[in-house]
Amino acid sequence: MIDEEYRKTLKQFHKLSDRHILVVETNMSYSDVMKAVALSDKIRKAGNELVSLMRKDYDQLIRTKRYRKLRKLYSNTEDKNKRKILSKQLNEMQSEYNVTWDFCRKSMILIGKKYGIDAVFALTKAEDIWRGMEKRLYDNGNNIHFSKYGELPCIRAKQINRGIPMSVKDDKIQFKLGKTVFGIQINDRFQTDEINAVLSYLANPEIIDNKAVNTLIEDAFCIDTYRPCYATLVPKMIRGKYKIYLHLTIEGKAKPKYDKHGNPRHKYGKGVVGADIGTQTVAYTSDTEVGLKNLSERGNSIQTSERKERLLYRAMDRSRRATNPQNYNEDGTVKKGKKTWKYSNHYKKLKAKHSELCRINAINRQFAINEDANHLRSLGDTFVTEPKNASKLMKRTKETTVNSKGKFNKKKRFGKSIKNRCPSGFQTTVEKKFKDTGGTYVEVPNNYRASQYDHTVDDYIKKKLSDRMYKLQDGTEVQRDWYSSFLLYCYDYRIYDIDKEKCVTEFKNQYNKEKALIAWIKTNKLKILNSGIKIA
Repeated sequence: MIDEEYRKTLKQFHKLSDRHILVVETNMSYSDVMKAVALSDKIRKAGNELVSLMRKDYDQLIRTKRYRKLRKLYSNTEDKNKRKILSKQLNEMQSEYNVTWDFCRKSMILIGKKYGIDAVFALTKAEDIWRGMEKRLYDNGNNIHFSKYGELPCIRAKQINRGIPMSVKDDKIQFKLGKTVFGIQINDRFQTDEINAVLSYLANPEIIDNKAVNTLIEDAFCIDTYRPCYATLVPKMIRGKYKIYLHLTIEGKAKPKYDKHGNPRHKYGKGVVGADIGTQTVAYTSDTEVGLKNLSERGNSIQTSERKERLLYRAMDRSRRATNPQNYNEDGTVKKGKKTWKYSNHYKKLKAKHSELCRINAINRQFAINEDANHLRSLGDTFVTEPKNASKLMKRTKETTVNSKGKFNKKKRFGKSIKNRCPSGFQTTVEKKFKDTGGTYVEVPNNYRASQYDHTVDDYIKKKLSDRMYKLQDGTEVQRDWYSSFLLYCYDYRIYDIDKEKCVTEFKNQYNKEKALIAWIKTNKLKILNSGIKIA
């Protein structure tokens, strides 16, 4: 009985505890790398076959009037008992049309055997596909998509002793994939600390598990055990060659990072940080510093890289049109229906260059986002911002309008800016950073309207989107994004509204910092996008 209770508590601990992922490169030979790539491509093909099967069944289900009517009734009903009855009927219809996890899992077993894939890899892929199907059934998810040729999925086994089993030999961790035994390349102090923590757990797993269970029972707290949960192999094409990276999922929070002198790499500040996150920039106000900068930017090279990316894509489009004229109408639009495409060697070289440049730009964006998040965490421990709205801003406008010259206005909005600057990804990273390090992340209510409030007259005054440099009612000129961040800095979480007294007392000090910031931007001739700051 005691053993059963212990196992239940340990299982509960595994559910409640934090997890993080250690990314390291494997030391596989290139022949073994290509074997792993071939396995990944088999998983892609098997996944596509299952996607085809599930999509057909779902399309048949959604065509039925009864299912559509039941869904509508379920969403419009508030009575719990009626919702239960409707839910049961919906589940019965899903079972009738084979849109269930059980059918998805059993189908993948047969498909996996056809392609010669290990059962645990096939099951993991089936779970990923079913997760996408669940979003379609119960959420706002779109159609589940096929994986294109060249898009290599990860090789994941959600059990540490199956698929990619782990072992320790000569105080080093090694893994096995089929008959291939391989290790990992450890390049820095952080990776060394993480691996040493994992080895420490593997040396005494029972003692650490007992300590974890006792701490959970007595203190209702989860300790960092550094138990290896499962391994994932991720193939990547880098500079024309494949490399295999190992993503090891570990129980507990990540180890702190140190510089070469042994000092902590990241400092954690105290106080409130108000931030206005736009489509391309972020403005922030804290007790010690104010700032206005472009998102996802490290130096000035990112804009040059984005331009190169666009030029390569245009060159690819010209090449594709030249080799496939039969697939285009006279006005340049693509013909409808099934088409056959031919790609020249010139096009393939351009595509390889474009893919490599996109990869480098994506990595630089992620580095820039992490650096900015760490800097904001060093300024304070309470982050206040507005709710995420990037997905709404990406949508095209529905209304067709005509300008003064009689031409149609463009319907597109901020899609390209959001793709290049990743405001939603930045906000998610900041949220995770503050929560993981003992800070607080706050999103103000939708009626807060930081961009419309004027503290000098205590009133909301509507402004045009084009008004970047704005004059308050007392004549003071402020940069609009920075002023929004200042009002977020003055948020009172007790009343969920603006702290008007703080606005009055803190404005002069923060405004002087803003003037100094704008002067510094002009002196260094920095181009802050959509800021309204003119550089001579």
